[in-house]
Amino acid sequence: MNKKHIYMIGIGGISMGGIAKILVNYGYKVSGSDITENDEVKELEKLGIKVNIGQVKENITDDIDLVVYTAAISNTNEELVRARELNIETIERGVFLGELTLNFEDCIGIAGTHGKTTTSSMVSCVFLEKGLDPSIQIGANLTQINGNYRVGRSDYFIIEACEYKDSFQNFRQRSAIVTNIDNDHLDYFKNIDNISKSFQKYVSHLRKDGVLVLNMDNERCYDLRNYTKASVVTVSKTKEEADYIAKNIEFDDRGCASYDVYKKDNFIGRVSLNVKGEHNVLNSLEAYALCAWYGIDSESIVKGLSKFTGASRRMEYKGKFNGANVYDDYGHHPTEIEATAKAILKEKHNESYAIFEAHTYSRAVEHKENFAKALKDFDHIIVIDIYAAREENIWGIKPEDIVNELTKLGKDAIYISDYDEIKENLKERVKEGDLIITIGAGNVTKVASKLVD
Repeated sequence: MNKKHIYMIGIGGISMGGIAKILVNYGYKVSGSDITENDEVKELEKLGIKVNIGQVKENITDDIDLVVYTAAISNTNEELVRARELNIETIERGVFLGELTLNFEDCIGIAGTHGKTTTSSMVSCVFLEKGLDPSIQIGANLTQINGNYRVGRSDYFIIEACEYKDSFQNFRQRSAIVTNIDNDHLDYFKNIDNISKSFQKYVSHLRKDGVLVLNMDNERCYDLRNYTKASVVTVSKTKEEADYIAKNIEFDDRGCASYDVYKKDNFIGRVSLNVKGEHNVLNSLEAYALCAWYGIDSESIVKGLSKFTGASRRMEYKGKFNGANVYDDYGHHPTEIEATAKAILKEKHNESYAIFEAHTYSRAVEHKENFAKALKDFDHIIVIDIYAAREENIWGIKPEDIVNELTKLGKDAIYISDYDEIKENLKERVKEGDLIITIGAGNVTKVASKLVD
């Protein structure tokens, strides 16, 4: 890649920000833009990266060699239009990230509708524990690498592989994990069959000297064994025919699991996690299976997994409010929210409060009933404005529609848009020993920060 000045449209996103930092490390001049300032933008500016707030054509100057843009950027975006008018090369983020994967002999992708960030973080922790010096690019900040990227000196590149708009088709990988396949991103895929076909194509790209780790408990995921040249390793909590099985699962008072790992009929180790939730049993077992295939010993795998205490915005503990523990979670699909609810509610508590933000209007329309079902185990639910992201509200969906679904289930649910008003509302109700969690992939995280500031 002989480009010297790279401009990134949407640089404030966690993935784009990570790529920007990698490029700076490689000696490139990087600048970019985003709609609003956020913590990621502030971090980039500390590195000397110029970030324009607002995306206008004047930001695109003729000294720029390449423009990278996210899948959410439309073809009418002023900056993108101007770059093409100036005949500056433009490239979508996924394609560009695919170019980066070509620089590594052993690229490992972590894919799946849910659990990508957590599982890629777990794999990263194990590789770091073993001293394998990997490069890493994931979708959240990880304590072990002080961010969401790492530039290593080995041939290993651990990468979170996102399926949205088929981005992961651009990656060239030796090996992969697919955690599960579920109904999501229907604004692009339209239906679950198209999602499955995308994953089938993805695994067909894996090298025959690599491995594909599959969740046998998810039927569509397990079916991927028929579409790859790579060796296939399976994991399960229930099926004895799987290569790796989790048995004797127990939970501590925090809701963190411990379990025995069996390879076929042979006990090979006991894993103790420091992240909540039964769903993390399979995430960690998938990480275990992949790392074992790479020749990492069980002791190092168990130790690496135990050191993972969670990525940012994944049931992240934020602090106290009125004596209640406050958590923040990125879940934005009903399956993720249900898993989060089951996990967080295992923690000893009195009353529970969830502040929920639906992510995109299309998801809110498609899943409003399932959002309510996923949230129903919380005692009290506050629904805030829907996060638009890349969409216009052509469906006329409102947050009150989700409140209505919760009310049908007999829940104490209200709609509040103003964050200060939410804080005042909770101040009057929340008591010592209660539990609060903000849930959603957009601005709701700011509510958690406001509560504990």
